[in-house]
Amino acid sequence: MGQRQAWYQEGLSGSLPELYERYLVPAIFAPWAEDLVGLAALRPGERVLDVAGGTGVVARRAAERVGTSGTVVGLDLNAGMLAVARSPPSPPPPGAALDWREGNALAMPLPDAAFDVVLCQQGLQFLPDRAAGLREMRRVLVSGGRLALNVWRPIRRSPGFVALADALARHVAPGLLDGPFSLGDGEELRTLLIGAGFRRVTIRPAATTLRFASIEEFVERYMAASPLAARVAQVDDGARAALVGDAGAAPRSSVDADGLAVPIESHLTTAQASVSSRTEQGPVAADAARTPSRWPFASLLSSSPEGAPPAGPLRHAIAGRRGAPPGHRRTRRRTRRRT
Repeated sequence: MGQRQAWYQEGLSGSLPELYERYLVPAIFAPWAEDLVGLAALRPGERVLDVAGGTGVVARRAAERVGTSGTVVGLDLNAGMLAVARSPPSPPPPGAALDWREGNALAMPLPDAAFDVVLCQQGLQFLPDRAAGLREMRRVLVSGGRLALNVWRPIRRSPGFVALADALARHVAPGLLDGPFSLGDGEELRTLLIGAGFRRVTIRPAATTLRFASIEEFVERYMAASPLAARVAQVDDGARAALVGDAGAAPRSSVDADGLAVPIESHLTTAQASVSSRTEQGPVAADAARTPSRWPFASLLSSSPEGAPPAGPLRHAIAGRRGAPPGHRRTRRRTRRRT
């Protein structure tokens, strides 16, 4: 087997959370984390919860903002992700000490009104009951507390991912990229937030151009660092070669001297917890916590002790900005609307 067709094996033989941290976090999630934390306007001394926080890129940025007088809790269902998050960086970053908790976003093991700010990066769309998840976020916020989250806009706004989704459907299985882009309707997002007890909802579309060294590197690293590697391993070498070729056919016109340019868009969203009566978790939320996630790749190799499916997010993008590998570049344009 040639080296080009052995790329998917990295995702089978290695730790997916570690590959996720190595390939995807520096390229896309670290820059978006800075934007999300900036959007939340964190202040020294605040208590912050990062929901579905994965390997902790958002929580670490938040800890720097709230300082040693603040507190930051990172919550995720995926034990493997949390193990990577707990790996101490060198040197230790400044700011609040980080408290990593394993738990379900639909039934958080946290008290009412315990946080001033809740953050959630590319996680809400994967919850089996989004409304219950948002009610939990509202429950743990103080009255008037702030929520800042982001979710991808529709996949049609990213031709590169449309091509990848079509290639996966032809050569592996249909629907493998449905989940990440499934909450792209801004009005649906707004309705969910208002129904969960939030007000002053602001949704700001943000567009990013992702830069990668080549089409092949984009496709292969993206899939190797996610559970897609296991699905790709089930097809033969010819199908894998065709997958990479087809995924690169549509965006080939976006290749220039600097590599591949792939646009992608996200909803940057803020809301405030209503000061009216609090919505407590009830039987619906408790049942939802035992319900499988909407898509098979909602988390990276995690399960609860009872075997419940994971709820942590599988974020779908590769990009570059600060801290990205050489040859990566990132630009953005924004518009805004508010209610």
